[in-house]
Amino acid sequence: MRAREHIENTLLHQRGQLFCWVPVCLGIGIGGYFGLAQEPDMIVLAGLVIGCLCLAGLSRLVPVAFAPIVVAIMLILAGAGIAKLRAATLAGPVLEFRYYGPIEGRIVNIDRSSSDAVRLTLDRVKLSRMSPDRTPLHVRISIHGDDQPIQFFAGDRVMTTGHLSPPSGPAEPAGFDFQRHAWFMQIGAIGYTRNPVLRSAVAQGDGVHHWVFAQRMALSRMVRNTLDGQEGAFAAAVMTGDRSALSQQTISTLRATNLAHLLAISGLHMGLLTGFVFALIRTAFALLPFVALRIPTKKVAAVGALIAGGGYLMLSGGNVATERAFIMVAVMLVAVLLDRRALTLRAVAMAATLVLITQPEALIGPGFQMSFAATTGLVAAFQALRRFDFQRLPKWLRPVLSVVLSSAIAGAATAPFAAAHFNQIAHYGLWANVLSVPFMGLVVVPAAVMAVCLAPFGLWGVGLEIAAAGLRWILFVADQVAGIEGGVGHIIAPDPAVLPLLALGALWCILWKGRLCTLAIIPIMASVVMWSQTTRHHILVADNGGLIGVMGDQGRALSRDRGNGFVASIWLENDGAPVDQAIAADRRGFARVGRRITVTIGPWRILQVTGKVALSEVTNCDGYDILISNQIDNTPRDCTVFDITRLRETGSLGIDLVGDNLVITPARYISGRRLWNAGADVAPIVITP
Repeated sequence: MRAREHIENTLLHQRGQLFCWVPVCLGIGIGGYFGLAQEPDMIVLAGLVIGCLCLAGLSRLVPVAFAPIVVAIMLILAGAGIAKLRAATLAGPVLEFRYYGPIEGRIVNIDRSSSDAVRLTLDRVKLSRMSPDRTPLHVRISIHGDDQPIQFFAGDRVMTTGHLSPPSGPAEPAGFDFQRHAWFMQIGAIGYTRNPVLRSAVAQGDGVHHWVFAQRMALSRMVRNTLDGQEGAFAAAVMTGDRSALSQQTISTLRATNLAHLLAISGLHMGLLTGFVFALIRTAFALLPFVALRIPTKKVAAVGALIAGGGYLMLSGGNVATERAFIMVAVMLVAVLLDRRALTLRAVAMAATLVLITQPEALIGPGFQMSFAATTGLVAAFQALRRFDFQRLPKWLRPVLSVVLSSAIAGAATAPFAAAHFNQIAHYGLWANVLSVPFMGLVVVPAAVMAVCLAPFGLWGVGLEIAAAGLRWILFVADQVAGIEGGVGHIIAPDPAVLPLLALGALWCILWKGRLCTLAIIPIMASVVMWSQTTRHHILVADNGGLIGVMGDQGRALSRDRGNGFVASIWLENDGAPVDQAIAADRRGFARVGRRITVTIGPWRILQVTGKVALSEVTNCDGYDILISNQIDNTPRDCTVFDITRLRETGSLGIDLVGDNLVITPARYISGRRLWNAGADVAPIVITP
């Protein structure tokens, strides 16, 4: 009985913090859905609904202290059901073969690829000799070549001739799954064109979404026409979320200095904007005592700031970070209207809950993880620091200390996620933020608001020039800090279980009230140990058979110095040792004879050939144990063959020596058989002596 009473008292002690566990439980269910190896049937969704209803009824029958446990289980099931329903409702045709021919569609997004090429996302797609029910809802094409005579506009209907293929799977087993990413964006084909892209019809569209996108891109063009170079591109990204004019070099520099968050319209920008508008409105009323004494100016200012934040959300494109920021700001401003405390973990939990319900796929993306990690860390840290009296400090030191603490806390909270997703840590990111963030708050955002206010009078260039001065300083700081030797550390990609364990441990530490919060050290230490013990596959094989990589004493050696550059860069980054592909191709690890590349791992010999001629010259297996080819091979052979047909079924491969056995792990085995990669079931292949 004493044990039960102790458990009941412990659970009752958590009641003031229970709402904060709602997004955690939803996230566990959503993560569980994405971690499944087999897509559940719709009957399972019905079972989840019934289970949630039963648990909701049960929560009213059990003792009050234990009701939260029942509700937590219900929320976990609800999270899995929400993710399944979202995945099913976004189903659309996916291209099943490589296509070359006419491509026509309407522009719904413009950005840049990793190779710095302009990239268009099209809807209302038409492909030659393809029925509408088989045509993808959206396609994404990169434009290669310098001869592109027209400037693209939102809603333009364009046409070109290019290559399309189905979205590719992970570049390696347990790697980032672009097929899943494309499924939730309803992109059924990706490709490129080297031919001119022609406008077949001027901008046309229907619905609020298209109108907002058109206004957003129009504002971005106006900003870039006023400000030249990367300052204009940076200003457009900050004001509208349009990064299409930002070069990959600029993005890489900002990422290497932990300043990339200044590009994302998130809590910093939304907070600065609404805070500036709030202060501006209150100051304006203060100058009119007759009015200020008769109306609640604080609440009026809160309404004005809320409207400004909503407009900023619409113009920014509404990504996860911006939605989270707006929800947070909205909760705080509504709290002001209701005379409640504004900044709490409950507000963060409410924002996370709304995002997870509407976009459950956001959970597994870096934007959601880093955004909420930073916000949760900042709110929890500053709540803990309330006991300290900062009023004793000199006035000039308080804002400096605030910036330093905010940057340090946000940087520490997001560092594990940045390292896991981008395989790098900015060692001098704190100082870069201390030197840059104040200029964003004191110069760039107020000047951008001034520019918008002066726009009706044709004077918005005045505000933009002031904003450009602040942005030049930020880019200067980024260039200088990025140039410091050893400023960026590279990290090996962790096991998929590392981040969930780390996140659960950190959340337990923050949310649990009482001595049991020390139990958080168990999952946190487990994640650290797992990350430190992470090993990489000895041999990696691309899913098109055109590239293999072998881990050696110099790092991973690649079979080609160019071609498959995207896959090569992912392998090297995940190894924690990114270098130029040509450098990796010069490393030891292969024996090359023409188009024949051989690798030896223990007692096993692997042969890779590229092209039809090289494949036709292979007699049986020429004494090799595994044959890899980027062509279709119908010739009976004594060895294990991975031709292009089989690789399309297995995806990329990881090959390791376990004892005397050769273990081949297909990427499709790790990612499972899901809606976004329907195909044959595959399993690891073990070759024994």
